[in-house]
Order: sequence, then structure tokens, then C-alpha cells
Amino acid sequence: MIIRTKYTKVLSLALLTSVLHGCTTPSADKRGEDNKSFSVSGNQITIYSSEVTDTLNMLILSDTHLFTKDEREKPYEQYSKRMSEAYNVTTHFATGEETTPSRVFVETVQVAREKNVDLLAMLGDIFSYPSEYAIEWVDSILHDTRLNYVYTAGNHDWHYEGMPGSSEDLRKTWIENRLLPLYKGDNPLFYAVDVKGVRVLVIDNSTYEISDEQLAFFQEQARTGLPLLLMMHIPLYMPGRGVGYGCGHPDWNRANDGGYQLERREPWPEEGHTATTMKFREEVLDTPHLLAVFSGHIHQQTLDVSSNNLPLFVGKPNFSGNYYNVSILPME
Repeated sequence: MIIRTKYTKVLSLALLTSVLHGCTTPSADKRGEDNKSFSVSGNQITIYSSEVTDTLNMLILSDTHLFTKDEREKPYEQYSKRMSEAYNVTTHFATGEETTPSRVFVETVQVAREKNVDLLAMLGDIFSYPSEYAIEWVDSILHDTRLNYVYTAGNHDWHYEGMPGSSEDLRKTWIENRLLPLYKGDNPLFYAVDVKGVRVLVIDNSTYEISDEQLAFFQEQARTGLPLLLMMHIPLYMPGRGVGYGCGHPDWNRANDGGYQLERREPWPEEGHTATTMKFREEVLDTPHLLAVFSGHIHQQTLDVSSNNLPLFVGKPNFSGNYYNVSILPME
């Protein structure tokens, strides 16, 4: 059973590179009472924890980059042209054959149905731009399957390249105008669902920043003492990763933003990340009952493990059919 936890602060409706081929890590004493281990083999992740009492099965995907559209997109084609041509034909990770993002998305959802997963998690960039047709198509598929799912936006889901406005304003506009049905009434910027005794936290960091409200939400959840999972689009920076890898790099700033002209967006701030974003990263890495962090964005499969045994997983892009099978089991 899935229980969606409601919060009063909602968005207005008006408004390493390690290839994972089987690694195992033991639990660490400094994570308090949490006795945990995990193993990875290909796209299968298994987490064992003394804090859980039931088996939880999930399928996690990101970066499908759907580009389909209809005549309603014509007024926006000056903003969607580059990304509408970016991933039209891809190579399937398992067969090596040509495929398309829409085909593999349907296949992945079908896998989730066949496995009867407890939760399908979609971690952003499901769309290459906020195509009205593509969003309605995905919403219809998810409705028909009746799968329990969570969704958070990626930086492309709400971005029309070259459209004037700040990233915060554009995210707000296209969530409200297009993406809102995918949240099923939850706060698009942060929410939680309870699945078989595990609380899944979903936080939108698609602007590369964390707000004060999002930090307060995470702190509130960390205090519950429940076993937690954290889902975001952009991974957290870990030592050894490059400045463009994720969220929270100390050298992240305008001088190191090499992509804003190509993507026709505002450059990163000259002063770098806010203190709130940096504090969020620090607190995530220090939360005792957090079982794992999952994200996408970089189109690579990576794993980082913090000093206190927190695994941070990044999945390969779903536009080639990739996804993670994740099982969380009680530790015997």
C-alpha cells in the first residue's frame, strides 16, 4: 500500500564514474542503529536494512527525453527545435538495436507492470521540453496501468530553450500549465509517500538549487526516524566528481558554466550555490536513517558511497531502455 503524505505549503495552481557490475558494501557503525548493506549487479540494486520489516520492490527511471508533439507545439517550435531533434533514434542497451524514447518508455512501464512493483519512480527529464502532447500521453499511460508512481521534474521537463525568464519562474509556469497532472495533487517541489514502511522523499532540484522550504521539509522528515529514500533529478556532488556533475559542488558558478549558451538559458549565478543548497547536501549525507539517494541527469551509471555508508545511485538514461530494479529487504 502507498500512502501520500500531504503538506500545507503547495505550489499555487495559478502560478563513480563507476560502472556498476556487482559491488557490495557492509554497514557502518557510525550510522547509529541502522544496520545496512547493499549490492549492485547490472541494473539490479538490493538493499538490506535492519530498519525495514517488509520487502519493497521499485523500478526507477530517468531521462527518457520524449519529444513527440502535435499542432499545439507550433507556437513554441523556436524554443523546442534543438531538443526535439536530440534523441529521436537511440540504441537499446540490451539488444543493440535502434529504438525510440517512446517505445522504450512503454516497454519500461510494461516491465513495471509485469513485476508488479510497489512503486515506479520517474526522476526527471522524462520530456525533452514541456510538450503538451507528450505529457498527456504519459499521463494517460500511467493512468491506464494504475501503477503507484512518483515523479519529479528534470531541468528539461519545464525548459523551452531561449524562452525569457528565470529558471524558477519557467519551472513554475510549465509545472502549472503542463506538468501538474503528473503530481496527482502533491506539491511539485517536495512531497513524501509511504510504501511498506519506507518513506520516499521526492524533492525537485531541477534548478540546481534547494529552497528554504525544501530544506525544512527534509529536516522534518529526517527527524521522524523512519527509514527514508531520497529521489531527485540532479545528483549530489561527491569528492572527485566534476563541477557539472551534480548539485552542491563548491566551485559551481557562472565561470564554470559551459552549457548556458547552447541551452539558451540563464547562466549559473556568479556567487555559486546558496548556503541553503550547501546545507541540504551536508544534511543529506549525515542523515542516519537514509537508506539511499537516487537520481539521473548525467546520462551515466554511477555510484558514490559517503563516509557513513550512504549509497548515491545515478541511473543510465531511459531513452535507451535503461532502468533500475531496486529491492529493499529486511536484514536477516
